[in-house]
Amino acid sequence: MSVLCHRTGNRSRMHFQEIPTPHPDRPGFNIVDIYRIVFIMKCSGATIRTQKRQFRFNAVFSFVIPLTGVLIITGCKGESSQARQIRNAETADEYLSWSTRMADSELARHRDSLIYGGSNPDAKWTYTTGLFLKALSDLDAATGKAKYEAYIKKVIDSFVAEDGSIKTYKISDFNLDKINSGRILLTLYAQSGEEKYRKAADLLYEQLQKQPRTAEGGFWHKERYPWQMWLDGIYMSAPFYTEYAQMFNIPEGFDDVVKQITLIDGHTRDPETGLRYHAWDASNKQAWADPVTGCSPHFWGRADGWFSMALVDVLDYLPADHPGRKQIVYILNDLLKSLAKYQDENGLWFQVLDMGREPGNYEETSCSAMFVYSFAKAVRKAYVDSSYIQTARRGYDGLVSHMLTEDPNGLVSLRNICSVAGLGGDPYRDGSYKYYISEPVVANDIKGVAPFIMAGVELAKTAALVKVQ
Repeated sequence: MSVLCHRTGNRSRMHFQEIPTPHPDRPGFNIVDIYRIVFIMKCSGATIRTQKRQFRFNAVFSFVIPLTGVLIITGCKGESSQARQIRNAETADEYLSWSTRMADSELARHRDSLIYGGSNPDAKWTYTTGLFLKALSDLDAATGKAKYEAYIKKVIDSFVAEDGSIKTYKISDFNLDKINSGRILLTLYAQSGEEKYRKAADLLYEQLQKQPRTAEGGFWHKERYPWQMWLDGIYMSAPFYTEYAQMFNIPEGFDDVVKQITLIDGHTRDPETGLRYHAWDASNKQAWADPVTGCSPHFWGRADGWFSMALVDVLDYLPADHPGRKQIVYILNDLLKSLAKYQDENGLWFQVLDMGREPGNYEETSCSAMFVYSFAKAVRKAYVDSSYIQTARRGYDGLVSHMLTEDPNGLVSLRNICSVAGLGGDPYRDGSYKYYISEPVVANDIKGVAPFIMAGVELAKTAALVKVQ
């Protein structure tokens, strides 16, 4: 049973804060070896909704619990164990319930359109397909079910031949976007041992070894975008590269991943805001590039979202004793600290992060979901101070309260997603504020849907840290 507590249109929720014991990956914090759990819940005349029915919950509940070695539980007068179970379900099961509903709704909309040779003649080996399949795979792992396993395999098998060749993929494009779906190849290879998945992953690894680079060794984003590093490209390539290096014992791969991250971070970080610019042109030839720094002129939300997700995912596979690991954790802390400052009062982030409610700017769903995922995972892995779980939960609350809709058939939709944004090309995209707010805003784009599913999965994992006796 998934439970949602509503009061005057706003979601009420149980919150907590945890200060964990010292962790070798988290630098520069004062560690207190105690736990504090804060529960704040106000449900005056609230409606508790389950999947089957609604009923009134007439209670007033608001308390704060400090924990200094002894846990003291207080609550509503006459509160039953069932009521406590409802609150636990709200923080644990609800996230997976929303992720599952979103996944099922998206499958109902897409059907076989992601499958090569299916209903969509334009189906290609692309990063969005890999992103969605990764979200489904994560959801399966979190629920302990294999609900989506057959679909994931069917999509990948429609592209990958027995010899490992990949339909619609050309290594000569040197397009980092094509690498991301390789993560599912590694998952399927680990599950089945089928050599075709290993061979296809080898092909993508070969691309990375041949990828054109800047003078400092940074990957070009694509062959047709020479000398340019984009934040997007770190997510598209680095998690696969790191996992591949771990799976097949290629230590130099770890070094290269750290190089890619530190290079682009060093060039795109703005010292005033702490945010990262969308891209950097090493040649300073692009019209969008700053003549001194080579950076694009604005902080596009989804670009920083890709980067934040890349950081927490890379750390899953980067060895604990790798000399570059602490630097990646430091970059993650620095980025999340800055992003937290630009979270709007309703929990969401804007299309252009630092422009707030300037005319034309809007709360953008895909970057908000990406940040929720990144904050939640960083807390769960103890890379950052655990108080950031509140940032993640506010973001998730904002998404559910403001960006989710439900149609008469019970399908849920996610709105306010920037369809696409980039730099250069034809017609030329100049990276201006006017450009970023002019791109189409759509509903149910995979670039928003998949991170929303993944954000729910991560928050479900953090919810397990809270136990009410």
